Amino acid sequence: MTHPMKSPDGTAASRLAFGTMQFGGRADATASRAMFDACVEAGITHFDTAHVYNEGASETLLGGMLGKRRDSLIIATKAAYSGGGSKANITSSFEISRQRLKLDMVDVLYMHRFDPDTDLHESMEAMAELKSAGRIRYVGVSNFAAWQVMKAIAIAAKFDLAIDILQPMYNLVKRQAEVELLPMCADQGVACAPYSPLGGGLLTGKYVTGGVGRLAEDDRYAARYGLAFMHEAAAGLSQIATELDVPAPTLAVAWAAAHPMGPTPIISARSADQLVPSLAAMDFEMDSALYKRIAALSPTPPPATDRIEEQS
Repeated sequence: MTHPMKSPDGTAASRLAFGTMQFGGRADATASRAMFDACVEAGITHFDTAHVYNEGASETLLGGMLGKRRDSLIIATKAAYSGGGSKANITSSFEISRQRLKLDMVDVLYMHRFDPDTDLHESMEAMAELKSAGRIRYVGVSNFAAWQVMKAIAIAAKFDLAIDILQPMYNLVKRQAEVELLPMCADQGVACAPYSPLGGGLLTGKYVTGGVGRLAEDDRYAARYGLAFMHEAAAGLSQIATELDVPAPTLAVAWAAAHPMGPTPIISARSADQLVPSLAAMDFEMDSALYKRIAALSPTPPPATDRIEEQS
């Protein structure tokens, strides 16, 4: 079951979301605008940013693009990646984000990551106050473990608040979300907008042919996607893509979207041209045979119990 998230005027959330992490960084204002326009034209209604993206440039650029379309779009941002989950930090961070976005109300506010050093009651109270003041409509958490999400759900309920959406990492070579996060979302009626459906560019196949990009430029991404099986899976996906005459990024994004829970992968790019194959996943119908064939390229994560004799 997918959470029925809607824009202020009731427009439904699109099958994919667009992440503006590159706005004002690797994508200048012109490239950013071209990607935004391409997304709107393709039917994307859900746009994701964060307080920390490119020191505010991402929020500022996105805010300048919304115009008269604003009420038909879902705009999400995140607080407390740095500075902790205190009420003061969430509130002050969000106020800056809101001003950059030029919005009285932002549709979704995420806690960008779990803060073990702040009582989650304080964080959820901050979210509840923002919601009751009409500053936000939906509450999200990002990069939380399943137990952390369930803790947030329990504490949020004390403030008559729901956790509406989760943003985890998820792609063909990062499948931990399948063990507990995605089943939990299905069970609790929490929407899921996973990031990195292309594995930092690995699943585009460009590294198979010696291309350049984040895995070559960014040590964090090189480490995150450094295991041999990941590169073998990327090569296998490229072979299937060639065979089907479908771009590898289209297959990678469509695969992430095809999980039975019904996630909304967040796509991104540096330019409108680079975005084209990911956007094509909006209309790509993946049958169960192709889904299973692609899934077989990488290890299915083990279940969350050691009682394997009870697994069906």
